[in-house]
Amino acid sequence: MSMAEAKTLDMSSILMEAYDVADSINRSVEVADYLYWKQAMENDLQAQSVVREFNKAKELFEECERFGHFHPDYHASLDRVQAVQVKFDNVQSIHKYKEAEERLDELLYTVSKMIAAAVSDTIKVPGGLDTGGGGCSGGSCSGGCSSCG
Repeated sequence: MSMAEAKTLDMSSILMEAYDVADSINRSVEVADYLYWKQAMENDLQAQSVVREFNKAKELFEECERFGHFHPDYHASLDRVQAVQVKFDNVQSIHKYKEAEERLDELLYTVSKMIAAAVSDTIKVPGGLDTGGGGCSGGSCSGGCSSCG
């Protein structure tokens, strides 16, 4: 067996193990809970109304933010975004979705950290809860995810 064949065998073995890990994660309580509350949020008319309201407020604030504190509507638009954020926190489906998303993010970060540590102590793990990374928090992010933007 040549060296190239051995590397290919190793890579396919690693990929198969990765698929097994992914399957285990997909069967986890965290994923089931996340998917349940995501669906509940998407079907909740009140949640969708608040999401639309937030997107409008965020868009106005981003326009004002380009000019900073000097824009005449800056503080009013910031107050509006913060008021809608409070509404986000008071809608059960959004609140539960955010909690489920955090638990899933924690699971994925823990798995990534364990894999990285198994390879080397010096490998950096991207994202994670203790580094400020991770997923969307259902409206308090910059809007680059599907749940709030």
